[in-house]
Amino acid sequence: MQHAPNDLRLTSLGDGDGILITPRAANTPVTALHEAGLDELLADAGHLLIRGFAPSVEDFNALVQTYSSRTTLDPARVFHGDAAQKVDSGTDAIGLHVENGATPYAPDLLWFHCVKAASSGSQTTVCDGYRVWDALSERAKELFAGQPISYTRTVPAELWRRLAAFLAGDGRSPGEATVADLYAQANPGSKVEFTELADGSLHYSFQVFAAHPTKWSTRTAWANSLLGPSYNYESPQIRFADGSAIPEDITAEYAEVTERLTEEILWQDGDIVLIDNSRVMHGRRSITDTNRTILNSQSYARN
Repeated sequence: MQHAPNDLRLTSLGDGDGILITPRAANTPVTALHEAGLDELLADAGHLLIRGFAPSVEDFNALVQTYSSRTTLDPARVFHGDAAQKVDSGTDAIGLHVENGATPYAPDLLWFHCVKAASSGSQTTVCDGYRVWDALSERAKELFAGQPISYTRTVPAELWRRLAAFLAGDGRSPGEATVADLYAQANPGSKVEFTELADGSLHYSFQVFAAHPTKWSTRTAWANSLLGPSYNYESPQIRFADGSAIPEDITAEYAEVTERLTEEILWQDGDIVLIDNSRVMHGRRSITDTNRTILNSQSYARN
């Protein structure tokens, strides 16, 4: 574990590489995190739980901006400040996934801020893709290393145009955004095809490997959205790139392995969680107490 700045305490979190960051003194300001090298800690840990700083929503937004070259969004969510959006994904459990992993817009960094914790349930789940890849069978590894996964779905015009306008960032309204803007803002190297339909909706096909190197390492992580949600969107069709289905026994295998290696974040008011979105999948247990507020931000790391 890396050395902590003098005013911070680093503690192992869970059974993997995760790190809990707490202040050494009760009056340590949240601004101490701006100089703490959270990105360097994240490269080793995969995910960080930051507790005990009582940040405001404005503090959370400022922290995201400190470590980000730019932010992105989910066009189906509402903003809180410059970078944060409220998590609003129903009350059912949410399967493990990489944020925006079924699109060519997966961010490097995924942030959560617990403004008000639930009294029970709704734990955020995390699962380290390094550990999953190491635990999969050789047959599963050969299948997923052999070819990418294909995600296909149709997105309503209002949502894709809002995303395109935000990503372009040149002041145009969603109504002025075009499919060309989506291609221009896709993550480098993305293999995606967009087709605008007669009703203005957008059909797309996106290919990406389910297991791949991470943002900060050449080590292979099984990090994808094969088990992920589609709360605000049409569920994607998920197959191998050659059109073949993922074998049922392999699906059962990765579902079992990921659940076995999944850890839970038991939220407290004021917590912040930072996740390496290229390595660690996340999800949520079902919500039993809806009197909770979790904010989310998606961003790209500063190089």
